[in-house]
Amino acid sequence: MSQTAGTVIDSSVLLDLFTEDTTWLKWSQTHLVEAAERGALVLNAVVIAEIAPRFSRIEALRAALPSMCLIEEIPMSASFLAGHAHAEYRRAGGYRQAILPDFLIGAHAAVTGRPLLTRDPNRVATYIPGTALISP
Repeated sequence: MSQTAGTVIDSSVLLDLFTEDTTWLKWSQTHLVEAAERGALVLNAVVIAEIAPRFSRIEALRAALPSMCLIEEIPMSASFLAGHAHAEYRRAGGYRQAILPDFLIGAHAAVTGRPLLTRDPNRVATYIPGTALISP
């Protein structure tokens, strides 16, 4: 099932590093190091899009990423799963803002058999059950 060993990294964890978030920096650093010890830190286009506004140039973004990062396309099966999870979320009364990206990132982890390192696990846990989560 897994394409490559590693951990899918949510943008919230990287943003904690880039913003030096006083609440979450230590937690995110610790878990990123642990994930890197197990294999690649897997990012996708959604994560890159969410962190991009912190940088004025793509070269600066690339330089800021941990060396163990692997940028990977989101599998079609993950996009399909994310679309269905988002539709179920909406039927349950969920709001539209910033939700589909969470499902795309979570589904990427789920269909590739990798854990997801995130500090916002609730929607993925609820709507993509069985996803391995590393979260507070």
